[in-house]
Amino acid sequence: MKDILNELEARRRAARLGGGHRRVLAQHSKGKLTARERIELLLDEGSFEEFDMFVRHRCADFGMEKERPAGDGVVTGWGTVNGRQVYVFSQDFTVFGGSLSETHAEKICKIMDMAMLNGAPVIGINDSGGARIQEGVASLAGYAEVFQRNVLASGVVPQISLIMGPCAGGAVYSPAMTDFIFMVRDTSYMFVTGPDVVKTVTNEVVTAEQLGGARTHSAKSSVADGAFEDDLEALMEVRRLIDFLPLSNREKPPVRPFHDDPARVEPSLDTLVPDNPNQPYDMKELILKVADEGDFYEIQEDFARNIVTGFIRLEGSTVGVVANQPMVLAGCLDIDSARKGARFVRFCDAFEIPILTLVDVPGFLPGTAQEYGGIIKHGAKLLFAYGEATVPKVTLITRKAYGGAYVVMASKHLRGDFNYAWPTSEIAVMGSRGAVEILHRTELGDPDRIAQRTRDYEDRFANPFVAAERGFIDEVIMPHSTRRRVCRAFASLRNKRLANPWKKHDNIPL
Repeated sequence: MKDILNELEARRRAARLGGGHRRVLAQHSKGKLTARERIELLLDEGSFEEFDMFVRHRCADFGMEKERPAGDGVVTGWGTVNGRQVYVFSQDFTVFGGSLSETHAEKICKIMDMAMLNGAPVIGINDSGGARIQEGVASLAGYAEVFQRNVLASGVVPQISLIMGPCAGGAVYSPAMTDFIFMVRDTSYMFVTGPDVVKTVTNEVVTAEQLGGARTHSAKSSVADGAFEDDLEALMEVRRLIDFLPLSNREKPPVRPFHDDPARVEPSLDTLVPDNPNQPYDMKELILKVADEGDFYEIQEDFARNIVTGFIRLEGSTVGVVANQPMVLAGCLDIDSARKGARFVRFCDAFEIPILTLVDVPGFLPGTAQEYGGIIKHGAKLLFAYGEATVPKVTLITRKAYGGAYVVMASKHLRGDFNYAWPTSEIAVMGSRGAVEILHRTELGDPDRIAQRTRDYEDRFANPFVAAERGFIDEVIMPHSTRRRVCRAFASLRNKRLANPWKKHDNIPL
């Protein structure tokens, strides 16, 4: 019996070593943690239960039968984050460069199946050179099996991807189908074709960092939802994100203890909106002053900064926030911001997370680049997302809400539950100057007359009361009372039940 126990422990030690001490040192020299170190930091101490530690690949070609390390380049299992169950896989770059084989894929598929069965998030830590070439089509089939599970798990359990090294070729499509992607600056990258192939085909000379690094994907392509300085920061931020999310679509978001009075008054909000309608202000100040303890977890902070998305808590419960940002492009909606907002709204709706929308939008960004790029279809994505969402929706208009952009931003007409406005808000088809120049174009030669017409238009329409008269605004509220009014609104909607007509699935304008 003792011999068997000793053999078990020896096998475990060998498996935990991965590719061996030399390769572990090489991993550390790049500023990267090993697969197991990452899991230890991500999960609560002592909570990790590993699966398939002794699985080995079955390939006998190209001399592969001579090297069959236990675990086959990926560590899988489950554990807890702040006491809540999650499933995790972590690719081990020290074993065959983390390349995916048939058995490597089977290990990942097993925990994804268990996550859907038991209703818990899946966290994937990617650090891989791609498909294992020696296994040929069997490796590609493994990727396809993982992809299929990403599709089936979408909207069922939260899926989070951490890119902590290379992720190239077909491997990128598994993270791309997950809900959130986080990258590490200078040590991680994602691309379908690498710099060498790009140079051969297009004659473009580009580095891996420029082509698919964390800065590129978090600021330009929108592939990544966040970029962090090192492995440790990325793992800690994922722990923080998990705290905002429900375990599955069958559960409500978690409720945390809070020490912030829901009726707290913020007098500074009465002067947040400048007297000059063209002067910007920071919408994040409003978000922070409404949130419990000023805690805001922003998603895609560096991309499409004219719209802000992220999570706060109100009375301890998670709420998704979508807000126009007057500091960037005057808060206009464009292609990028519409895509960013739509994806976030759909995630919240899939997992029953209520949505708070803060509106200061002068319209859609004009220009040939936007029209040629398909702003019509992309803008419709945000409209569609809000229109199909059945979760509680509370909207607050702080200043401008013009034209189609007013309708798109969770208006009463898109089944908004509570639609509030500050006294500083202006709800109209367009700005007063533009409206007057259309309505009174015959008087354009008389500046004094046009100025008077503009003042008349402002008096009539540059306020929230016309919309309030129609019932499109439920209440005009004082800015300092915003937290109290919003908290009470969401509290009253906790038992909301709304269902869309039966359908196999919708056909969102992609």
